[in-house]
Amino acid sequence: MAKDPALSADLSAFAQRLGHVFDRPALLIRAVTHASAGSSTRAHNQRLEFLGDRVLGLVIAEALFAADRKATEGQLAPRFNALVRKETCADVARAIDLGAVLKLGRSEMLSGGRRKEALLGDAMEAVLAAVYLDGGLEAARAVILRHWSGRVDSVDDDARDAKTALQEWAQARGEAPPGYHEIAREGPPHAPVFTIEARLADGRSARAEAGSKRAGEQAAAKALLDLVSAS
Repeated sequence: MAKDPALSADLSAFAQRLGHVFDRPALLIRAVTHASAGSSTRAHNQRLEFLGDRVLGLVIAEALFAADRKATEGQLAPRFNALVRKETCADVARAIDLGAVLKLGRSEMLSGGRRKEALLGDAMEAVLAAVYLDGGLEAARAVILRHWSGRVDSVDDDARDAKTALQEWAQARGEAPPGYHEIAREGPPHAPVFTIEARLADGRSARAEAGSKRAGEQAAAKALLDLVSAS
């Protein structure tokens, strides 16, 4: 069996920010390797994304169940969705500077891949899968709760449907409902990245990127709602 490669200095520093010491460093290297940088000799992180999404879901569902024992299923579901969505994963990724250690192909690097919401969210899920495969569920739970616990405590503030909230904001002021427009679509067919703009009748607007139009509209609506709420 081939010996795992040692982590580079930047990946070792990232592992410290993450909060996990890898016995099998190759798992972390694979987790931060985007499909654009993969090859026949370098595995990429798409399969890990699939697993990490499920690991995150289990730990978050368990945390929400324990945090509020009186909550109904109808109350827990939007909280869960807010905590596991790509935008939240991307926020966590930015907080630990995951983008700085991503291994990207040239086209992704030139198109700002280290800052793309969908790419960061997917990579965060892959990293969680790497932790799970390296140290088991307890290790994954420790990492997830380390970076999500504050979000679990304040999740009701993020669980609102942003599009509905923005529409209600506009209607309360006698304005027309906001419009949503697809500005750009990048990436391969199996992993597109949509740039969506939300715009109010008075011209104020905000944009966001996501792996689906629906998620992009929600993210853009939240960004615009934050903008108008601050003004």
